[in-house]
Amino acid sequence: MTAPADPDQPRARRVSSREAYRNPWMVVREDVIERPHPDGTPRPGMYAVVMKPHAAVVVPFDGTHVHLVGQHRYPLDRWSWELPQGAHHDDGPDDPEATARGELREETGFEAGTLVRLADLAFAPGMSDQTFTAWLATDLRPGALQPDAEEEGMLRHRAVTPDALDAMVDDGEVVDAATVATWLLARRRGLGAQPS
Repeated sequence: MTAPADPDQPRARRVSSREAYRNPWMVVREDVIERPHPDGTPRPGMYAVVMKPHAAVVVPFDGTHVHLVGQHRYPLDRWSWELPQGAHHDDGPDDPEATARGELREETGFEAGTLVRLADLAFAPGMSDQTFTAWLATDLRPGALQPDAEEEGMLRHRAVTPDALDAMVDDGEVVDAATVATWLLARRRGLGAQPS
């Protein structure tokens, strides 16, 4: 998901950069920047960027129900119902469709007969470079769960109708922005629409 920069829009310029932190899932980069100013004199600043690999968010729809994954989200200290999602972390080539299929299998056990790309989006562009591809998975075939070691025993599953998922979003039961955005894209494609 790379869009060309608009040369007519103000933008910060990186002066220098250093790695501030690294773990197996992310790198935090600290940049010294110059911000444009209306008087023409750049202003110094600093920016921290959370760098994470491209991810997938998947709407698993079996024709009647959407399959959600729930877990306690430590940073928020609250339960979160979400669509299956995750990032490509191995050393192989980044294949967005393979990432989507892998996350669907790991978190729900389902294999998708059909996988439709909905859009490419950014998780939190004000602080992270991480993007994701939103997918609609249909023609689902059940299989065994294959959770990551960090998720073993942590995930719960819930099958809901499209209308029930709309109500969960409206009631604030779903707070994950990537889930809400991906669900909106799927609904706009007519998922769960009643025949007229």
